[in-house]
This record gives sequence, structure tokens and C-alpha cells, in this order.
Amino acid sequence: MKPLIAAQDLLDRSRVAQDLAPLLMRLYLAPVFWMAGMQKAMNFPDTVQWFGDMMYGLGLPFPGLMAFLATATELVGAVALVLGLGLRWMCIPLMVTMLVAIFTVHLPHGWLAIAEGAGPFATERTMLAVERLAEAKDILREHGDYEHLTEYGPLVILNNGIEFAATYFVMLLSLFFTGAGRYVSVDGWLRHRIHGDSLRV
Repeated sequence: MKPLIAAQDLLDRSRVAQDLAPLLMRLYLAPVFWMAGMQKAMNFPDTVQWFGDMMYGLGLPFPGLMAFLATATELVGAVALVLGLGLRWMCIPLMVTMLVAIFTVHLPHGWLAIAEGAGPFATERTMLAVERLAEAKDILREHGDYEHLTEYGPLVILNNGIEFAATYFVMLLSLFFTGAGRYVSVDGWLRHRIHGDSLRV
């Protein structure tokens, strides 16, 4: 027990441990937001239409403005995550984007991103999706090259629940409280230049 307590005390005092986690979260989240922003930017007219469509989209007011703000937030946010620049404040609009995604897109589908037939987050919707997936697999085995189609991974049905958006929100909230850290961080360098905080491990 004592070695575990000693290791815990060492981690509590280690600035390496405290600053490594924010760096890893930044590097994880940056491509997520960059790809999402680029997808919106490359298909911007379709993005605007989806933001405003009451029947098949989000049904948001001022869809052109909202689509622009979401796209800009994700692209600028991705750069801020990579550089560690103004990160605490950039986390706020990114978290708002995730909340909008959760409440306008994902919440009606429950928690799961991928449909599962069992477990604490399974719903009637996901269980029916698994049944349909089994039917689709039977059809593909009978009429297609199932081994070829599943060579790089099994077939799944997207449930599109809040799982990923909620996870990204929690990671952004953590970065809001911890900041960018010292490693590969403009914020850390500026803090060092202004306040003289040590950048050494």
C-alpha cells in the first residue's frame, strides 16, 4: 500500500503529469474539430441548408450566420488546440457548439453512438437497430462478398447518440479549468514571459 501512496504523492507533485494530460487532450481534440469544420466549409451551401431546414435539418434561425459561426469556431478552435493559444477562452465557444449538437441532433437518440442490443445504455431503438443489422448481414452473406465487405472491420449501425459530443464537451471543460499546459503551448510560453513561471520539467 505504501508504494501506491508514494506513487500517488509523486504524481500529485509532478508538473510533468499535470501538463502532459492537457497536451494529449489538445492533440486528440484538434483533428476532431478540424475535420468537422473542414467538412462544413467544403460543403458550406449544404451546411447552411441543413442548419435551417425545419423538416430534415436543425431548423435553426439565421442558418447562414449559425453555419458560419459553427464552422469558424471549429476551425479556429482546432488551431487554438494545436498551438495552446487562448485555449481557456476558446474552449467556451467549442463547448457551446457541443451543447448545440447534443440538444439539437443527438439527444433524441440516447447515449450510444453505435447501436448496441444490450448494456445499460441500450434502448428499444438500438435493440431494433441490432435486429436490422442482423438482417442486413444475412442478406450480404447470401448475395454479396461478406468477407470482403467486412475485411477492415465489422458492420455496425450508427445510433448517433450523445456519446461522442458529451465526451468532447467533458474534455473541453477539463481544458477550460487546467489550461493548455506548458508543453507546445503559446499560453504557457506567454505565462513564462509575463510571470516568470518555470518551463522546466
